[in-house]
Amino acid sequence: MRVDWSPLRRELALWRAEGRHPPLWWRDDDAVRATAALEDLTALATALELPVHLAVIPAFAEPSLAEAVAESPMLLPTVHGWAHENRAAPGAKKAEFGAAHPDSATLLSRGLTKLQALFGPRLLPVFVAPWNRLHADVLPHLATAGYRAVSTFTPRPQPFARPGLLIVNTHIDPIDWRGTRGLHDPAVIVAQTVAHLQARRAGTEDPTEPLGYLTHHLVHDADIWSFSRALLTELLDGGATATPLTQLLKDTA
Repeated sequence: MRVDWSPLRRELALWRAEGRHPPLWWRDDDAVRATAALEDLTALATALELPVHLAVIPAFAEPSLAEAVAESPMLLPTVHGWAHENRAAPGAKKAEFGAAHPDSATLLSRGLTKLQALFGPRLLPVFVAPWNRLHADVLPHLATAGYRAVSTFTPRPQPFARPGLLIVNTHIDPIDWRGTRGLHDPAVIVAQTVAHLQARRAGTEDPTEPLGYLTHHLVHDADIWSFSRALLTELLDGGATATPLTQLLKDTA
């Protein structure tokens, strides 16, 4: 696979010329158990020295996943909804918490409690919305349950969703979900990455929000793995700094 990295390299050179280093974080969704794909994910995170934040589905999480997390400091578990169940109205886009439901508060609290029991202090109190959709009416329940951050997709409009609830979104997804479900056109992904970096330099996107790379290890093919390694390497070698959410939560405590 041949990829033209020159637009990204030029943009990162401009960041370095300004004495700036874009923060970078990595989120991977839908983890429930230890698998061969999780081993590949762990190996890549270790090789890159870039922690990967596992969005774990509480209803289906298994002890084998906790064992894998305990063995690697590069795996940082977070909470991914409750059962990743589509509860949207007929005809609406898929979402589990795209609207407030009578049991929302219960399920949000149950998810956090179950994963705290499974992972102990390794669990980050971060809520990752299934399908990256979350209704504003759900936010008070998140805060009450004990979550300290929330994550969806696209640049955040402001740093906090409400007092004490940090927003840390993702921005780059390498998978062509609406087409082949394989690797999206690399040139498009590179262009999207450059556009986000340019917007941050210009101040039209929040430059303090870490640039978020979103993966789904359970459905990766060889091209997605290869491109992910290459893109993350380009970013890190070009001056991006790994920014785990542990650091952000500590800084905003």
